Amino acid sequence: MLELSLFPDKIEAGCDEAGRGCLAGPVFAAAVILPPNFVCEELNDSKQIKEKTRYKLREIIEREAIAWAVGSVSHEEIDKINILNASFLAMHKAVEMLKIRPEHLLIDGNRFRSKSDIPYTCIVKGDGKLMPIAAASILAKTYRDDYMQSIHKEFPAYLWNVNKGYGTAAHRKALHEYGMSPYHRKSFHLKEKQLSISFQEE
Repeated sequence: MLELSLFPDKIEAGCDEAGRGCLAGPVFAAAVILPPNFVCEELNDSKQIKEKTRYKLREIIEREAIAWAVGSVSHEEIDKINILNASFLAMHKAVEMLKIRPEHLLIDGNRFRSKSDIPYTCIVKGDGKLMPIAAASILAKTYRDDYMQSIHKEFPAYLWNVNKGYGTAAHRKALHEYGMSPYHRKSFHLKEKQLSISFQEE
């Protein structure tokens, strides 16, 4: 079972993003503050959980969290500021939307660029270690998946309802056949050589 807290005497917000390695669509991030008595044995890194369970957990997190928020940065903005900066910006947006100001941020990964005076700790694979980060990963993933499902209706050829914008074989094949959609990230330079690269799905 994951740990609930890194600094039990602080109001901690877990932060994580979804969609960083995608070829299309925005990057989403979530920030979650869990209550000190929160218990949920199913909670884990969103990539380790089946889709149906992720949505079940989202309901629990939204109902029981002290505060939660989801932010996103568009594919156009990603092209302007790069995906790393866009991921940081999405996290900042989520933190700023929290109805309670956290005293410490728990960031999934090994890098973060702060825009506030809130102290933070980066935890590599934190979504598999700490509940607040895992909860953030669930929200970021499910809200991004919902968005990709919605734009799939506009451009069904890319199968975003299945691949959610990641560079699967079917997605790359559709790019070869139909070219880029208005939702594709131009900063990935989707040329034939790069279309052979395999991207890991979340």
